[in-house]
Amino acid sequence: MKKITFLFLIASTVVYSQKKVQLKPLPFSTKNRVVSVYTSADSTNLRLSKTTDLHFQELKQPLETQTCIFVNPDKKYQTFLGIGGAITDASAEVFAKLSEAKQKEFLNAYYSKDKGIGYTLLRTNMNSCDFSSDMYTYIQDGDKDLKTFNIEHDKQFRIPLIKKAMATIGKDATLYISPWSPPAFMKDNNDRLHGGKLLPQFSQSWANYYVKYINALQKEGIPVWGLTVQNEPMAKQTWESCIFSAADERDFLKNYLGPTLKKAGLGDKKITVWDHNRDLLLQRANTILEDSEANKYVWGIGFHWYEDWSGGEQVYENVGKVNELYPNKKLMFTEGCNDKFDAKNLLLWKNGQRYGESMINDFNNGTVAWTDWNILLDQFGGPNHVKNFCFAPIHGDTSTGELIYTPSYYFIGHFSKFIDKGARRISSAASRSQLLTTSFMNADGKVVTVVMNKSNKKITYNLCIGTAATEVTILPNAIQTLVY
Repeated sequence: MKKITFLFLIASTVVYSQKKVQLKPLPFSTKNRVVSVYTSADSTNLRLSKTTDLHFQELKQPLETQTCIFVNPDKKYQTFLGIGGAITDASAEVFAKLSEAKQKEFLNAYYSKDKGIGYTLLRTNMNSCDFSSDMYTYIQDGDKDLKTFNIEHDKQFRIPLIKKAMATIGKDATLYISPWSPPAFMKDNNDRLHGGKLLPQFSQSWANYYVKYINALQKEGIPVWGLTVQNEPMAKQTWESCIFSAADERDFLKNYLGPTLKKAGLGDKKITVWDHNRDLLLQRANTILEDSEANKYVWGIGFHWYEDWSGGEQVYENVGKVNELYPNKKLMFTEGCNDKFDAKNLLLWKNGQRYGESMINDFNNGTVAWTDWNILLDQFGGPNHVKNFCFAPIHGDTSTGELIYTPSYYFIGHFSKFIDKGARRISSAASRSQLLTTSFMNADGKVVTVVMNKSNKKITYNLCIGTAATEVTILPNAIQTLVY
């Protein structure tokens, strides 16, 4: 009898100790925390430069005249997946023209946390896109059974760069694929360009195509995390494009693509729908996600920022509305770049500011991952087979062999270098409209607060957490990352 009692006491102690481990963590404390400030500012040499270390002091009540950034680390939101860019044919072709030393510098600049800005997210094109030197598919014309499928084209430039990038990143590397157009014979306009739609009789063949491509990449030792159904499905472009209405995408997903991936043993691949601008984001989400059969295949909703190219404003609130309606689905920025390339504007500061503003607003509206467009272009904004030349964060001058780091690279780096995969966004708000801010808490308990000054004036503000604060100065048109 005594032995049984003793065993019961041991078991009780174990259960009690397990409960102790699961107790709610203590509230965030500013005691002994050092605030390290990193700054990039226009008309200075500051580029992701550590500018100061600060300490918290008591500030029970800010004055009405004081500018403040209020952070509440105990209020947590979405989990961060990563930041990165697209490895297109254009990027890979320019990379191949760099010297071995410059290639190593480039890989570290993007994909190393210590030596660069810590990209972990990669997007790549299935079949050619506008940022390819030529047009191609992986099959011969008319091969609906995909018997001639091969990815030899990609093995020359793109696959080697993807492998090197993923090796530099390590275990956190996250790659997804996007198609721009099916082969011409599968479309109602018999053209890979100028929109057109997928012919119904090729729906299964096109779904099989994704499986073939994913398996081909994985056979090359490149793990594929996910895919988008169609790049910019409502855009009739002069380059590779294909129109899918919301109903078209819903039905293709639930009747063909989703079941086909599952049957092929690829049901774990994360499927992202829409992959186009914020303007029609809500309609696309409603149409697809309100259908229970389509919904079950959807990991998230992707979006671009090009709705403001006509001169309007970016509708960031649409991202937040989708997040409110479908909190169990993820939101991912899948493409953005500054267009209308002009070499005189390679170092134009406002190109970087566009990134900072978009990233802060997108994260604050529930976005878990953010993907830039081309990681690298040449000194002409290409190559591009339809002369749709654009900016990239880094340009490689193929005549000199030098790399040109644009302001966009540094603005993106203020997020990607410091926010870790698995971080949680926390509450962060500014008391003045001139400042934009977002904050994340990494798994190690460190907080990362990004602050952007949209004004032409130097601003002094208090970083406030509870009744503690530290005074920070931000230069005009600058962006800062505060790590503490």
